[in-house]
Amino acid sequence: MIQVVSDSPEKTEYYGELLGKALSGGETVAYFGGLGMGKTRFTAGLAKGLGIKADVSSPTFSLVHEYRGDNAMLYHFDMYRISTFEDLCSTGFYDCLGGNAVLAVEWSENIELALPEDKLIKIEILRGDNDDSRILRLSGDEIYENSWC
Repeated sequence: MIQVVSDSPEKTEYYGELLGKALSGGETVAYFGGLGMGKTRFTAGLAKGLGIKADVSSPTFSLVHEYRGDNAMLYHFDMYRISTFEDLCSTGFYDCLGGNAVLAVEWSENIELALPEDKLIKIEILRGDNDDSRILRLSGDEIYENSWC
């Protein structure tokens, strides 16, 4: 596990971009953190690091957004309202696993038992010393942890 401190939303996005540049496809990035912690902002950086030029927004009401780049695809899920297996299936989550797309999953704590073991990256986001400060904790294979070094 590696931990960094972000002192601004822009820095949170920057750490997402660094991770995105280290991804090769097929990874699941699982976010753990409360409301307003910067999960969508981190995902915007992730998309940028993957070479995807898109305005990333929260998939709160649609449950999933799809972003395509020249060489990458990103599925951005919001699992906040998911409480049953049937709910999870209805999001298309299982259809997206196992391919070359990267999955970014907000509110992963709601589906933790369904997360894949292979190519799983966990990002915990905690409030720091002030409103803009965040503590970011990345756990996963060493190659992903090294993206923040």
